[in-house]
This record gives sequence, C-alpha cells and structure tokens, in this order.
Amino acid sequence: MCGQLEISRSAYYKWSHREVPLQEEENLKLTQLIKEYDERFNHILGYRRMTSWINHFNQTNYSKKRVHRIMKKLGIHSVIRKKKKKYKSSNLETSAENKLGRNFNATKPNEKWATDVTEFKVPGEKKKLYLSAIIDLYDRYPISHVISCRNDNKLVFKTFDKAINSNPDAKPIFHSDRGFQYTSTVFQRKLKEQEMEQSMSRVGHCIDNGPTEGFWGIIKSEMYQMYEITDEASLRYAINDYIRFYTKERPQDRYDCKTPHEVRNEALVSEKPTEYPIPENKRLVKYKEKWCA
Repeated sequence: MCGQLEISRSAYYKWSHREVPLQEEENLKLTQLIKEYDERFNHILGYRRMTSWINHFNQTNYSKKRVHRIMKKLGIHSVIRKKKKKYKSSNLETSAENKLGRNFNATKPNEKWATDVTEFKVPGEKKKLYLSAIIDLYDRYPISHVISCRNDNKLVFKTFDKAINSNPDAKPIFHSDRGFQYTSTVFQRKLKEQEMEQSMSRVGHCIDNGPTEGFWGIIKSEMYQMYEITDEASLRYAINDYIRFYTKERPQDRYDCKTPHEVRNEALVSEKPTEYPIPENKRLVKYKEKWCA
C-alpha cells in the first residue's frame, strides 16, 4: 500500500501510532452525529438546524461554522431549500417603464400585446419545455407561440417574428417582464423597426403582467385534465392542441360566450370594434374602500 501511494513505511507507522488530537476526535464524533441526523430526518436539515438539533439533543455547544464546514466536506445539505439563482438586474438603459400601468383593457385588436415565457416539466425526465407566447389584450387571442427545450433569446425572437409575419402592420404597446430576452439590444431593435412602444413590469410585481400570468394558469389547470401526458412528444402535442382549443373552441363569458378567434374576426372586419370592458372586481373594490381610503 505504501508503495502504491508513494509514501515511506516509516511515515505510515508514525501516522498510525500517533496520538489523535482532541479537536480531531471531536470532529470525528461530530461527523458521525451529522451523518446520523441526516439519515434519521431524511435530509431535511440545513447546517443551521443541524447545529441546533445536535446541540439540543446532545447538550453540546458546536458552532454553526464548524458544522457547516464538516457538512460541506461530507457533501450533506438540505434537500428542501435549493440555492437561489443569481440574476443580473437590468439597468435603466436596457429596461423600459411600465407604460401599460395595469390598464389591461383594449378597444381594438393590435392595440396592446403582452408576452412572457413559462415552463413545463416533462414527465419521467429531468427535462423542461419552455413556452413563449404573445397575446392580444383586446380579445386574449394568442398571436403566436413557440415551444423550445431552451429558454433563450432565440425562443423569444422566433415568437416575435411569427407574430409580425401574421400581423405585419401591427404597432401595439408591447408589454413584458424584465427578462434578459426583452432587455437585449437585438430585441429592442426589433421593436423599434416595427415602431412598437415597449413597456415592462416593475421588479417584483408579476401582477403588472396579469393577463399573461392568467393565461398560463388557465393552460396548466385545464390542459392536464384534457390530455394524457407521458413524455415530451405528448406534452408538446397537448400544449399546441390546447392553445388551438383555447383560441377556437373555448367561449368566454366576457366576450358574450364567443371564442377569441370569433371576437378577433368580427373586430378585424368592423370599422368600430365592439368593446368588451373588463368586469369590475367587487372584492377588489371593497378592499380598496377599506384599506386604501
């Protein structure tokens, strides 16, 4: 063994007969406790609770730094708290103000567009699909959508290009969150070339893009009830077919039980499109009267 490890036999025997320092003995004892508690509590303990629980049940006084150091060497960590991703905040030069201002009512098609990207987990695989869509706030009509295995610039650019190909003269207010795709100089150049006015949600205010978030909620609550999804192919089919169903077969009360497709076709051939104001939320009104007076 010494020959394979390229150490002298004298050094090995010196190490094997040495006296183990008290601190090392404590570390070995603590190591066993950490392993025991990690197994006993099914890997739910981070280093803070691990320290507290070991000290509580064993009347010890180990420090959090010591426990954390040993847990890192053992590769032990809590499975219920994933480390948050670090996002670069967009600067003022690349972001736009919230020009939509939560005014989601539109009086005609192609007056206001909203967009976003959402994700779907592929059953049985460690894989995700990303759906990018643009909806018209007048009729909640999905102008375009694209599915991809990657959430990147190409996904958003392709969605935008599809929307322009089907609506070449459209010049709406274009609303999104502050995702890296929408703050990129290439995408902003696309908006300028199309003479569109860019609007962005404020940081930490997902409700600023409420209609798109609502659209995602509808898809995810209804689609899984209507389709048997077992793999990537069936998930792709379900997303595409549900958007077709939502557009052409799913009537909405706000539009007098007409589908987005019917509402859009009627508006595009009319000189004065029918207006469909957003119904007043009585609970929200009562809340504002009570707390915002």
